[in-house]
Amino acid sequence: MADIFERKQRIAVLGGGPGGYEAALAGAQLGAEVTIVERAGVGGSAVLTDVVPSKTLISTAEAANAIGEAADLGVQFSIRGESGRAVRPDVTVNLAAVNARLLGLARQQSEDMKANLIKAGVRLITGDGRLDGPQKIVVSAGKGKAAKDFDEVEADTIVVAVGSSPRVLPTAQPDGERILTWKQLYQLDTTPERLIVVGSGVTGAEFASAYHALGSEVTLISSRDQVLPGEDADAAAVIEDVFRRRGMHVLAKSRAQSVERTEDGVIATLADGRTVEGTHCLLAVGAIPNTADLGLEEAGIQLSDGGYIRVNRVSRTSMPSVYAVGDCSGVLPLASVASMQGRTAVFHAMGDAVNPIELRNVTSNIFTQPEIATVGWSQKQIEEGIAQGEIYKLPLSSNPRAKMMGIRDGFVKLFARTGSGTVIGGVVVAPKASELILPIALAVEHRLTVDELAGAFSVYPSLSGSVTDAARAMHIVR
Repeated sequence: MADIFERKQRIAVLGGGPGGYEAALAGAQLGAEVTIVERAGVGGSAVLTDVVPSKTLISTAEAANAIGEAADLGVQFSIRGESGRAVRPDVTVNLAAVNARLLGLARQQSEDMKANLIKAGVRLITGDGRLDGPQKIVVSAGKGKAAKDFDEVEADTIVVAVGSSPRVLPTAQPDGERILTWKQLYQLDTTPERLIVVGSGVTGAEFASAYHALGSEVTLISSRDQVLPGEDADAAAVIEDVFRRRGMHVLAKSRAQSVERTEDGVIATLADGRTVEGTHCLLAVGAIPNTADLGLEEAGIQLSDGGYIRVNRVSRTSMPSVYAVGDCSGVLPLASVASMQGRTAVFHAMGDAVNPIELRNVTSNIFTQPEIATVGWSQKQIEEGIAQGEIYKLPLSSNPRAKMMGIRDGFVKLFARTGSGTVIGGVVVAPKASELILPIALAVEHRLTVDELAGAFSVYPSLSGSVTDAARAMHIVR
């Protein structure tokens, strides 16, 4: 086994996002000669224009929302007016400062990741890359110019990690000023007065939630019966109820036909002829993989009809020397999945032991207010008979810590295998659900029973106590 780690294998990574970054570190850890080709910056769009900036924006929105709701906890903000009486000030957001901060954080994260790669001995090349066969990447500096000194990278293994880009509509073309994709939002200097969000999936719901908290009047156009289609129905219902209660306009069963710019804003025309006017419009209608014009098919790599690279459970493509990870592989568009794919791909390529990714064990989170976190089998799959399980739902309103914090919305839901009581999934709707889902994820990953989960000591009072309370309620009598 030792000779595997002593072999000087050449690995070339096309794209420096989460998947490419982890692939490069894994290769360096196992002693390979690793090169990354990245055109924008280490971290890719996930760090520079997507996950890091969007979640930073959402953190600011959470702070603004907390200030607005502080009165419910007995905290009041006031200033002295000219008459000497206390006057409640308005909560305002300096969006230019917010965007400057989040873009600065994104650049810093990118630089930190770059430093980690350099420390690990990874060679970085800035430029546009494309495959020239299954074992070579040709690099240009843009507009056909060859990148100085590094116009070709030959490798034993290539990892393609080129990500995806926002999908746009032929009848709704972004201009970067009034009609925007989520990558263009961070150029705004002021909070949109009236923001139209087209698309009620994860991205649309997150930004609608954030900008409403930042002070925008938001209209969310959803083509489905409910926001967040495909998510846990109970969780989506909570989010939609919160949206409406806080004053957001949610248009269900309403498909946007077109979006056009007007003299001082935008107008969205729906399929039924209705129109919605706003000052700005965010297009959140999905993403497309960045796989065009990369020489993939010429290198013998199979693509799906949607342009995604076909991979197996260790991220290997139809060419044995080429792997694909992240959004371009069409698996799950999550940074955590891309990172795991990157490590798995390189470990497999270098002969190390690997466990194929089990997608049912992947934890995901939607950063609305409150958040939605899920793992494992879903309630819909249980109800359809795909999985055999029992369901238990515990509202957060019964949790003592939630009462202290003024939390009214949310729940913990557990799914356990019928008979054995093994935890097979769960849903958490709560502030910071992304943190609360971990014990359920560990239970799913390690096949713990509800009794074993209930046996852990949770802090009293704590929101995580609802996890053990729910597990205790599902006790299996022996």
